[in-house]
Amino acid sequence: MFKYYVFIFSTLISTITSGKVVVMAFSQEIPPYIYEKNNKGIEIDIISSALAYKGHTLKPLYFPLGRVPIAFSNRQVDAAMGDMGVNLALKGGFYADPAVIYDNVFITLKSRDISIKNPSDLDSLLIASFQGAEIRYPDWLQKVVQEKRFFGVSDQFTQVMLLYLRRYDVVLSDRYIFQYFVDQLKLRENFEAKEVVEYSFSDVEPADYRPIFRDEITRNDFNLGLKKLKESGEFQKIYDRYMNL
Repeated sequence: MFKYYVFIFSTLISTITSGKVVVMAFSQEIPPYIYEKNNKGIEIDIISSALAYKGHTLKPLYFPLGRVPIAFSNRQVDAAMGDMGVNLALKGGFYADPAVIYDNVFITLKSRDISIKNPSDLDSLLIASFQGAEIRYPDWLQKVVQEKRFFGVSDQFTQVMLLYLRRYDVVLSDRYIFQYFVDQLKLRENFEAKEVVEYSFSDVEPADYRPIFRDEITRNDFNLGLKKLKESGEFQKIYDRYMNL
């Protein structure tokens, strides 16, 4: 508790100093990480709090996931939540430490009896995924894309429905995002949850989830704030607020 109040006090002191408004590109709605309507969520709260440590104010702008790096490249924003596999250092970006790390897995209906251990196991299967996954995981998805069996969609609720309705065979999603939307569906009348199977297919690479800033000093301020968030315990508290609902 004492560490928490020290962090808040330090943040207030820092706010007195000159900070800037940081316009950052985020994906549209990705609960529990991003709630577009009220500018909340695990990822937004962590980034906002880390920037606030040095007096900066976060202003989110929302785009379809695949357009996040484009918004940065076109100088529509000061920062981006991630690069979606595009090297934004070439566009003047400074990479920061990751605020959150997505745990992406292949998900299938257990009743389909599909096994995924190698890229060849995806042959003939239809894959619904978040936008940019084809860039992030070319070894697994290149053939799927070439054969037009890949559907990248920014609305990840749609992914769940496509799998449950058997329109697509496999969903590639962060496991927490997928479970969030399943839980939302459970609140509906006459909805019957279906058992699914998850297949981990790639080691999590934290570097894939680094925010990017146009200004090096702001990037450094963010990294320091993120470090202080973790040391104070507030980082975990933000996660707990959303994951223990």
